[in-house]
Amino acid sequence: MLLSRDYVTYMSREVVKRLVAEEMVETPKADALTQLVRQAMAEELGVEDRLNEEARTILNQYAEEMRRTGASYQEMFKKVKNQLARERKLILR
Repeated sequence: MLLSRDYVTYMSREVVKRLVAEEMVETPKADALTQLVRQAMAEELGVEDRLNEEARTILNQYAEEMRRTGASYQEMFKKVKNQLARERKLILR
């Protein structure tokens, strides 16, 4: 995750505060809504981390073959990650 947990918490608090202030949402418990927003944001930000881990796992399975053929780990990592993202219809930064 590129953002710290503290910053995600701060952002979720600000989002809820502004939504309530602009009367875009009504909630009797802003803290509970803030927690839900934080969880959703953290989950979304964690998608790329999980994708990276899966790409590493796949490349580890082919490590010997990559060494034999002289394939670049970084280049193959990008290709595998992009392929996984395309298959799952994810948009990466």
